[in-house]
Amino acid sequence: MALTVAIILALFFAPWPWNLIAVFGGVGIEAVELTWGLRLARRWRPQTGAEAMIGQVAEVVVPCHPNGTVRFRGELWAARCPEGADAGESVRIERLAGLTLVVVPTLRETERG
Repeated sequence: MALTVAIILALFFAPWPWNLIAVFGGVGIEAVELTWGLRLARRWRPQTGAEAMIGQVAEVVVPCHPNGTVRFRGELWAARCPEGADAGESVRIERLAGLTLVVVPTLRETERG
């Protein structure tokens, strides 16, 4: 963006020595922005697969006592809930054991306070 503005200024508005300064300044700003953006992008590793599911909330479709089925992001998953959960309840995903989600019930409103 800075380079585009610098080129427009250089071509249409700036006199001889300043048009060159504007273009080089725009190139410098673009280089800094690109370097900074790449460093930020490499800092955070995107979460995909099983690691992205841990800690997320799913809804129980078939009661889990201890095995059942939950819906997570529109997909049905086999689930194991040692504490038990009824249909319609929300559960938090603890881990993935093969293709089975190990879940625990989230706190109900009455239990919170």
